[in-house]
Amino acid sequence: MDSDERDGPGVVPARVIVLAAVAGVSYATFLLENLLSPKLDFLNGYVSELSAVDQPFHAVYSAGDFVTGVLSILVALETLRRLSRRPLATAGWAFLGLFGVCAIGDASFPLDCAPSLETWCALRERSGNVSFSHEFHSVTSSAVIVCGVAALLLLSLAARRYGWWPALARWGWLLALAESVLALGTLVAMYMGQWLGIVQRAQISVLCLGLLVIAWALYADWRDTVRARRAAPGVMEEASR
Repeated sequence: MDSDERDGPGVVPARVIVLAAVAGVSYATFLLENLLSPKLDFLNGYVSELSAVDQPFHAVYSAGDFVTGVLSILVALETLRRLSRRPLATAGWAFLGLFGVCAIGDASFPLDCAPSLETWCALRERSGNVSFSHEFHSVTSSAVIVCGVAALLLLSLAARRYGWWPALARWGWLLALAESVLALGTLVAMYMGQWLGIVQRAQISVLCLGLLVIAWALYADWRDTVRARRAAPGVMEEASR
């Protein structure tokens, strides 16, 4: 057995765990829509329409994406620097960082307007009379899903392969599977012209849960390490008797 497998993945500082947890919470700004943006159709409206430039409180939703992106990158960099660099784990943390980059892209390239709310916006979109930001938003949004699924799947596989992170070993692959199924569901909803809003909201909820599971997995290792260090003096004293 490799020393990395025997000794575990290592431990990150508590601040990194907090960053991962905050990233999961800040990505859920769409939950504020009933309070801030009640006009958008929950069942059929795009989540991205909440952050469209001409919508009220668009800065709140964009800020949530931006914060999640920055924090995800910081978590990825810290884990790559401090934890054991086994191939699957390294790839998983790298994709988490890419997820963060794409989330920043979502915030940086918002829609011009909300097609499901404004007929003129839908007509402009169909005729291609929209900005580069509006068109490119679909690229960043798709990349967020791909990178999020890849990160969860690879970290789950790493957890199972190396005997690390029980929470990720148990839930990571299920969340990745659920996100993949929902991504296919999005395509079906787009073809049918209905239910797209609720499917997208479910997608984002799964990604939020994924970030929280990552935070919990890192926390569990940190907690066990702290307990072991606290118990060490007592063990040494007992051994010396």
